[in-house]
Amino acid sequence: MATKLLALACIKRESHDGLLSPRSHYPSMPKYPKGVSVQESSVELADSEAKPAVFSVMGMTCSACAGSVEKAIKRLPGIREAVVDVLNNKAQEATIRETIEDAGFEATLIEDETNDRSIQECRIRINGMTCTSCSSTIESALQAIHGVQKVQVALATEEAQIHYDPKIVISYNQLLETIQDTGYGAILISSGEEYHISKIELKVEGVRTDHSMRILEESLQALPGIQHINISPELKKISLSYKPDITGPRTFINVIESTGSRRFKGSIYPEGGAGGRETHRQGEIKQYYRSFLWSLVFTVPIFLTSMVFMYIPGIKHAFDTKVVNMMSVGMLLRWVLSTPVQFIIGRRFYTGSYKALRHGSANMDVLIALGTNGAYFYSVYSVLRAATSKDFKGTDFFETSAMLISFILLGKYLEVLAKGKTSEAIAKLMDLAPETAILLNLDDEGNVVSEEEIDSRLIQKNDIIKIIPGAKVASDGFVIRGQSHVNESMITGEARPVAKRKGDTVIGGTLNENGVLHIKATRVGSESALSQIVRLVESAQLAKAPVQKFADRISKYFVPLVIMFSFSTWLAWFLAGKFHGYPKSWIPSSMDSFELALQFGISVMVIACPCALGLATPTAVMVGTGVGASQGVLIKGGQALESAHKVDCIVFDKTGTLTVGKPVVVNTKLLKNMVLREFYELIAATEVNSEHPLAKAIVEYAKKFREDDENPAWPEARDFDSITGHGVKAIVRDKEIIVGNKSLILDHNITIPVDAQDMLAEAEGMAQTGILVSIDSEVAGVLAISDPLKPGAEEAISILKSMKIKSIMVTGDNWGTANSIGKEVGIETIVAEAKPEQKAEKVKELQASGYTVAMVGDGINDSPALVAADVGMAIGAGTDIAIEAADIVLMKSNLEDVITAIDLSRRTFFHIRLNYIWALGYNLLGIPIAAGVLFPSTRFRLPPWIAGAAMAASSVSVVCCSLLLKYYKRPKKLDNLEIRGIRIE
Repeated sequence: MATKLLALACIKRESHDGLLSPRSHYPSMPKYPKGVSVQESSVELADSEAKPAVFSVMGMTCSACAGSVEKAIKRLPGIREAVVDVLNNKAQEATIRETIEDAGFEATLIEDETNDRSIQECRIRINGMTCTSCSSTIESALQAIHGVQKVQVALATEEAQIHYDPKIVISYNQLLETIQDTGYGAILISSGEEYHISKIELKVEGVRTDHSMRILEESLQALPGIQHINISPELKKISLSYKPDITGPRTFINVIESTGSRRFKGSIYPEGGAGGRETHRQGEIKQYYRSFLWSLVFTVPIFLTSMVFMYIPGIKHAFDTKVVNMMSVGMLLRWVLSTPVQFIIGRRFYTGSYKALRHGSANMDVLIALGTNGAYFYSVYSVLRAATSKDFKGTDFFETSAMLISFILLGKYLEVLAKGKTSEAIAKLMDLAPETAILLNLDDEGNVVSEEEIDSRLIQKNDIIKIIPGAKVASDGFVIRGQSHVNESMITGEARPVAKRKGDTVIGGTLNENGVLHIKATRVGSESALSQIVRLVESAQLAKAPVQKFADRISKYFVPLVIMFSFSTWLAWFLAGKFHGYPKSWIPSSMDSFELALQFGISVMVIACPCALGLATPTAVMVGTGVGASQGVLIKGGQALESAHKVDCIVFDKTGTLTVGKPVVVNTKLLKNMVLREFYELIAATEVNSEHPLAKAIVEYAKKFREDDENPAWPEARDFDSITGHGVKAIVRDKEIIVGNKSLILDHNITIPVDAQDMLAEAEGMAQTGILVSIDSEVAGVLAISDPLKPGAEEAISILKSMKIKSIMVTGDNWGTANSIGKEVGIETIVAEAKPEQKAEKVKELQASGYTVAMVGDGINDSPALVAADVGMAIGAGTDIAIEAADIVLMKSNLEDVITAIDLSRRTFFHIRLNYIWALGYNLLGIPIAAGVLFPSTRFRLPPWIAGAAMAASSVSVVCCSLLLKYYKRPKKLDNLEIRGIRIE
């Protein structure tokens, strides 16, 4: 007797809010697969707490065997339903191995990799990075950890994004310790929870002992939905990870305040969330500012005594007074003043150098430490030699080391100040959320009992919130009472206020213009639209552009080469002086040949800084993605930006992209004697199971023939089948109904009458879509569906032509309609009746021809092409799947934003190239001048402190060049297009 295998799959079923069904019109974050794909029959467990598992069941021979397994499974607690279908090799709702074995069959656990959510993401803020050598060191250290899959360390944002296997890397603390071991500070931002997990930090007042904090921890841990708690007794802070569907921050505060005889008070920690980054940034700015001011206190007197007072006769005599032998008052004073600058204020450079060298790398701190130490310790040698000799006439360079450190601190202060402005886009997005909200308390009948003003961060799922005119919507949700107009331009870029009434969705952060709305909160915390957009922009700013690899490669060898070149410069000048390679008149009267050579060597060392090179790309990408977000164009990182600026061919989908995407039935012709109401009931019952826009148009039109048009009950459709790109078929009232295009009807060997063919041709000639309806293998009618062209589509295609970008239309619609639309908008190359895989093949074909291809689409059937394209652009009102597959999301659903996205990417890469010119220009010009190339002919040399100032200026100039992108304006040609504000109610 043959033995069959039955794979038993246990999967987690996601809960859905049955009250709110409309799909969100904003980018969603990547989701894990909701199902499991197995080769053989499967059984799925509906227990939400079950972990994915697959069982192989040996010994099943017939349906009776399957029934035995099914009954055994059903007896288990928590199993709602279990079905084992041997004939179709499919089963649903599985259980554990012991139950199957008890039923008399052999079961073996099989790993199901498709359902194993094995990779988690962790984001960490890193303190102390100065250049790309630092970020490369950290990346290498993290990559060396077993279980770490991918690491991105961004110098500009000072953050690391790490993808790791939690089975191997047991705790994110291992990642933090690795970063700290490399010599940098590490602070956890997010610990890799899934997106349905929210985080909050609470401050607890009234706690006097660690024991009290532990009691609070235990009380909170007992709450349902709590995932993880971390307490910081010294900061009186509690960090919680929780499921927002089950619990929320108000519950936590109530628990805290009801514990310990009500002497504790809880509130949201002021530095939580995005504010933490800004607080860190402000702290860093203040730290550099204080360090710079203290260095000035010591450096200004050093500068005056060495370069100003020496030219004032009376004061010069006082400073030249000898203290011990040839050691003067001036030398001693400069030594005393420069020492705290070198070792206290400049301590950061020593610690940074030590940490870098300990891990076998060299960064900017190494160059600064070597340069300043060379000047300082030679000066100490000169002072001590003068103190022990009666005829030694040496010169000190204390002003060189002190002024170098002061200028570098000034440069770092200006750099951090400027870098803070590059991330203003995220701060502005976070500021959209209102600070407070009006919470309504309802009785059992839904009447308002009371209302209270609360912190908007305390809103929990299913709360009822009141939004008054002029106030911002406090949370994502849907309207349960009232009507108004809401300005969503700050989120979606939609210029025109959108009418809202009962049942309509609203987005947190948008502005209520008139009328009072009562909304039910559905997405809170990290699930909200605003949080998802912020997360998307943050991820984009972390992602490196491929062009940055150029800078990373240079930086890897840059510092060692500079040290070698600096030493070579000193040695060349020293030997030239020793063997009289140049006249003695070249040597300034205040120094000898050794000191002259030393100054050249130090100048070379400090002017060559890899900082500017490392900041060239990430700062421009940060500003570019931020500007894009403010204009309704969400760019998912440097890779998308770099690819978009090269685009020379755009493939457009038709429905919802070139057209409005809200098709309507405009004509119907029956070819059989039947009532129109009955005809539409049959096809509506078939099409109601489809998500295609044309199907929805038919169902909406069919509602007009029903009295209960709000929510009609259509006849039952059996054996429903959707043929992608062609149509649908089903059995309704024992009749076989086929609704689709000509090829679908012909595939079923159904004859198309001449009248139907004439009407199809007529519809296609008018840029309408012709749909054939077959009842019991006989064409019964033809529908003509029109999807109006988006206003300004023709002008947008024309502008793209002027930008030397080729436009192509690829659609699943028929040739006649596609040609009509193509002619209307000015697209010459058209591919019609294309299935999803054919769209992707067309994209690959264009890429093989040498084009850099962008795909613009909005539907599920566009996802393969969006992934295949060099740049995928998803229309913001499109499906979540299309949005997730895309590299760029056009929030306003307008074609003008295709032009904006490409133009912005081109402008961003212009600034990146400009940054490289600044960064490399400083080094290519500065290093030879610092090495003394001009000295023999012009006697011009670059003192070390001026070289330090130039080095600091290079980093500041690069960041400022990137900041100029903040003033980006979209092409003027777009200002004349009446595209914005498109909306079909």
